[in-house]
Amino acid sequence: MARPAAYGRLLAAAWTLARHDALLPAEYETHYPPPIRDLSRAVRLLGGRQAREGRPGERLAAALVTLGPVAIKLGQLLSTRADIFGAQFAEDLARLKDKLPPFPMEKARAQVETSLDRPVESLFAQFGEPVAAASLAQAHDARLHDGRRVAVKVLRPDIGYRVAQDSAALELAARLVARFVPAARRLEPRAFAQTVIRATELELDLRLEAAGADELGEVMARDGYMFAPKVIWEGVGKRVLTLEWARGAPLSDPATLDLPDLDRPALASTLIRAFLSQALDHGVFHADLHEGNLFVEAPARITAVDFGILGRLGPDERRYLAEILYGFLERDYAKVAEVHFRAGYVPPHHDKAAFAQALRAVGEPVFGRAASQVSMSRVLIQLFEITALFDMHLRPELVLLQKTMMTVEGVARRIDPDHDIWAAADPVVRRWILRELAPPAEVKRLAGEAVEVLHGLKRRLQEPDRPVAIVETVEPDRSWVWFVIGAATAGAAFLAGALF
Repeated sequence: MARPAAYGRLLAAAWTLARHDALLPAEYETHYPPPIRDLSRAVRLLGGRQAREGRPGERLAAALVTLGPVAIKLGQLLSTRADIFGAQFAEDLARLKDKLPPFPMEKARAQVETSLDRPVESLFAQFGEPVAAASLAQAHDARLHDGRRVAVKVLRPDIGYRVAQDSAALELAARLVARFVPAARRLEPRAFAQTVIRATELELDLRLEAAGADELGEVMARDGYMFAPKVIWEGVGKRVLTLEWARGAPLSDPATLDLPDLDRPALASTLIRAFLSQALDHGVFHADLHEGNLFVEAPARITAVDFGILGRLGPDERRYLAEILYGFLERDYAKVAEVHFRAGYVPPHHDKAAFAQALRAVGEPVFGRAASQVSMSRVLIQLFEITALFDMHLRPELVLLQKTMMTVEGVARRIDPDHDIWAAADPVVRRWILRELAPPAEVKRLAGEAVEVLHGLKRRLQEPDRPVAIVETVEPDRSWVWFVIGAATAGAAFLAGALF
C-alpha cells in the first residue's frame, strides 16, 4: 500500500512537468491525435506563461532539476541520444550531467569532516570550490599534503531523504502503470523500477563506489581500452570519496572534440570496445558512461569516473550476449533467434524461423552502415514492435546492460557521426567467441561442470539423513572412488589445456 506522500509526490511531479510544458510540448502539437492535442492545450493553459518559455529541452531540464535525482538521471540518459530526440534537445539536457547548482562550501567541508572523522586540513593541503555538480554529489578540486592533485566527491546534504521520496513515487508510478496499462505489463514496470531504485540506493554509500572504482580499475588495466583514477583510501567515507585527478578534458565540454590530434573515429571505437570487454571478458562494467563521467586525451585515451553504478553479468548472460552479437556480425539470424529461445528471452510457443525473419528485417538495413545513415528512432520503434509481436518481456537482470548499451552507442555517435558500431565491436566479440566457445574451452567448461556435479553427489551421499536403502547399496569406504573420478576429470581438463 503506497503512502499518501507518494501519491502527493507523483501528482506534484505531473504538475511540475505540466507547468514547464514538458509533458506534451506545444512544439510537437501537429503530431498529436485530436484528443491529445486538446489535452496538450489544456495543460498549457493551466501552466500559464512559464509553460511557453524556452525550448522543449530547456523546459524539461528545468523540470527534472526540480523533481530530484532519479528524474535527473533519466534526463542524463535522454541527453546521450541526440539522434533520437534531436541535437538541440540533447544539448539542452546536457547540463544535467555535471552543471547543476552546487551546495555551499561550508556544508561540503562539514560532510567531509563528519564522514572521515578528521579535520579537512589533516588530509588535504588545499580544498577548493566545487568544479562539477551532479544529481547526487559534487566534486571538489583538492591537493594532498604530498602534492598529488585529487578530486573529492561529496554527497549532497539530505540526498538520502530525496532519493527515498523519489523511489516511493517511482514505485507507485510503476504499480499504477502495471495495473491500468495492460500493454505495458510485458515491460515489467515494477521490476524495472526496483532495479533503478536499488542502483540509486547503492550510489548513496561512497565506500561502495570506491570499491567499484578499485575493481574496475584492475579490470581496465588488463585491457587498456579505458582507465580509472586511483582510489585514495584514507579519503574514503560513506559520504566522501577521494580519487586521483582524472587525466584529460571532460567529454561533456563540446570543445573537447576539437582538441588537436584527437582521433575521433578511434575514440568512438575505443569506447565501444571498453564497454564490451568489461561486460564480456570480466562480467562487470561501468553502467553510467555518459559524457559527464568521461575524460579524454589525444589521440584516443579515455578515463572514466563516477563508479556508483556497476553492472554485472553471470556466465550465462555473457555467453548469450556474445553469441547474439556474433550472430549479428555474421548476419546469421537463425543463430541469433536460436540463442534468444535458448536464453528464454522469447516464449517457446513462438516460431523460431518467424523470429529470425523479424531479426533480419532489423539487422539488414543497418549492418555496415555509418551511424549518421541510420535512424535510431526508427530502429527502436521497430524493435519495440517486434518485442510486442513475440511477447518478449523486459529482463530485470539486463536493465543496466541495455541502458548502458544505449548510452554508449549514443556517446559514440556524438564523438564520430560516421561511427560503425559493428566494426568497433567485431574484434572484442570474436576474441571472446574464439576463446570461450572453441572446442578446448568447451572441454574445460564441461570438465568443470562435471567436477561440480561430482561434488554435489558426494555431498548428497555424505548427508547424515540420507535414506537407509541408499546407505546399504553403497560400499562403506568410497574414498578411492572419489579419488579416481576426481583424478580422471582433472587429468582430462589438464590434457585439454595442454593440447589446445
